[in-house]
Amino acid sequence: MILSIESSCDDSSIALTSIADKKLIFHKKISQELEHSAYGGVVPELAARLHATALPKILEEIKEYLQDVKAVAVTNEPGLSVTLIEGVMMAKALCLSLNIPLIPINHLKGHIYSLFIEKDEEFPLSVLLVSGGHTQILYVKNYETINLLGNTKDDSFGESFDKLAKMLNLGYPGGPIVEKYAKNGNENRFNFTTPLQGSNEIAFSYSGLKNQVRLCIESFKNITEQDKCDICASFQKTASMHIISKLKKVFEKHHFENFAVVGGASANLYLRNKLNTLCKKFNINLLFAPLEFCSDNAAMIGRAGIKAYELNRFVDIDKIVINPKISKVRVF
Repeated sequence: MILSIESSCDDSSIALTSIADKKLIFHKKISQELEHSAYGGVVPELAARLHATALPKILEEIKEYLQDVKAVAVTNEPGLSVTLIEGVMMAKALCLSLNIPLIPINHLKGHIYSLFIEKDEEFPLSVLLVSGGHTQILYVKNYETINLLGNTKDDSFGESFDKLAKMLNLGYPGGPIVEKYAKNGNENRFNFTTPLQGSNEIAFSYSGLKNQVRLCIESFKNITEQDKCDICASFQKTASMHIISKLKKVFEKHHFENFAVVGGASANLYLRNKLNTLCKKFNINLLFAPLEFCSDNAAMIGRAGIKAYELNRFVDIDKIVINPKISKVRVF
C-alpha cells in the first residue's frame, strides 16, 4: 500500500491506500481550526508546531501496517513552507527506515485525484479548482499533462470568504461561516459589482469585490446580525456569479463532456447549485469530490500517489524540493 502525508497548511493528515484496488485502508485528519480561530487565520509557525505533534500521533495508529508500505507519497508543493517541511521530513525518515521510495505530490494534483478515491481515474477532464489559495480552470489530459485555462489575478474564491468573515468578526474558517450566515440573508440587498464583467479574459479577481464589501461594512454605524447575513448572502451571490460568468465563456468556446469541481471551497452548496444549473444548460456531466474529501486530506494525496507509483515517479530523499508557492500553474 501507499502511505500518504498531507501538511500543506493547517490539516495534519495521513492515509493508507491499497495499490491493487485503490481502497482506502486508513485515513485520519487532525484539524487545527480551533487553535487558529483566535487569530482569524492560519499562523504558519503555530501550524508547523501542531503538525510536529499531530503527525507522529496519527502515525502511531498505523505501525502494524508499515511492513506492507511500498512507498510514501507526500505533499511537497504548493503550501506553507514551514508546514510542508514537517510532512516531507516525516516522509524522508519513513523512506530511509523502511528502505522504500519517496513520491512527491503536487497538492493541486491531489485535489484533482480527490475525484477518484477508491475509483479508477477518468480522463480527459476539465476541472474548476476552488480553494483557500487557488481559483483555476484546468484541462487535465492525464496525470502528467494539465493545462491552465484560467487563473486568479489576486485573491482566491476561498480566501475572499475568509477575509469577509474576518471583516465581520465571524470567526475562522470563513467559508462555512459565511455560507451559514448567507442562508439567512437577502442576496439582493446589496448590489456588489461582478468582477471583470466587461472583460473577455478567462481570469478571476476578488480584490475589488473584497474592497466593495469592506466599504459597505464601514458605512454602518451599528451593524446588526441581519445586516451581516445580507452582506454574506450578497457577497456569496456575486462571488459565485463571477465564476459562473467566466465558465460560461469557456463552455461557449470549448465543448467538454465532463466537468469537475474540486478543492475546499467546492463544498459551498450555493456554488454547487449554480454550477449544476450551468452544466445542465450546456449538457455537460458535472462531477464533485465527496464532501469529506473536498478540503485538504491525505487520502487524495495517496490516490495521486498510486498513479505516480505506477509511473515510477520517485525522487531521491536528498533531492526532494519544497515549493511553497507556484505563481503560475505549468504543465505539471
